[in-house]
Amino acid sequence: MKPTLLVLAAGMGSRYGGLKQLDQIGPNGETIIDYSIYDAIEAGFGKIVFVIRKSFEEAFKESFGNRFEHKIEVAYAFQEINVTIDGVNIPERTKPWGTAHAVLAAKDVINEPFAVINADDFYGSSSFKIVADFLKNQASPDHYCMVGFVLKNTISDNGTVSRGVCTADENNYLTSVVERTSIKRHVRTVVYMEDNKRYFVDENAVVSMNFWGLHPAIFEEMEKGFVEFVKANYKKPKAEYYIPLIVNDMIKEEKIKLSVLTSQEQWYGVTYKEDKQSVVDALQVMTDKKQYPSPLWS
Repeated sequence: MKPTLLVLAAGMGSRYGGLKQLDQIGPNGETIIDYSIYDAIEAGFGKIVFVIRKSFEEAFKESFGNRFEHKIEVAYAFQEINVTIDGVNIPERTKPWGTAHAVLAAKDVINEPFAVINADDFYGSSSFKIVADFLKNQASPDHYCMVGFVLKNTISDNGTVSRGVCTADENNYLTSVVERTSIKRHVRTVVYMEDNKRYFVDENAVVSMNFWGLHPAIFEEMEKGFVEFVKANYKKPKAEYYIPLIVNDMIKEEKIKLSVLTSQEQWYGVTYKEDKQSVVDALQVMTDKKQYPSPLWS
């Protein structure tokens, strides 16, 4: 069975401004999502599922149209902001419930091992190949994976970023992911801020860029975990249920092992508007080197 690619595209990109998932960055107007789908097809994925908000379904579908639907099966799932939990009077929110909740939105359309990515991150073709190989040959209800990136390959020159810094054991199984915020370059080092103090972090540390290889068995755990999370945090309007939260809990409870697959790819993303030109330039170089066809879709 071919694996599925789950694309998290429900965020509106508050720091970037506007619906950055639809921004054209390729030589022929391609979006970052286009490159992810192209790389996924080349790696052997059999279906794409987009998690979006119902409010921009029409704009999203209109932008992509039939661009690649003749090449691969496409489905949609919807992450809504306001949820209902029995026995909990949840105030109305303006912020989504986080990445794990977004994954949970797709539980009715995914029945096979699947990868999860952000819509606005460029991960590189080899990253899709290594995760596809894992999903086809090793994924099981108790064995997942993540694609880790070298921290220095993931930093924006235009502002701070948040990254999940990973630790693994001698067998390269993940032991924990710790979210570090306000990461940036400082002179010749990399630092992050916590409690108004500056700390150094190894620029060669492996970090999570939200590229996970999962088994559909996780949906049951996610659903139970989300209910517990909402009951504990429903009064916090900015509380989010992140994928690392559920993964860390399942590892601690010895319900899963999770292989860290390190990619040497240069990550590109548009966290800030100023990031866009560097992504445009990089994709032009890749196209000139024939790493991608021009136009991407024919």
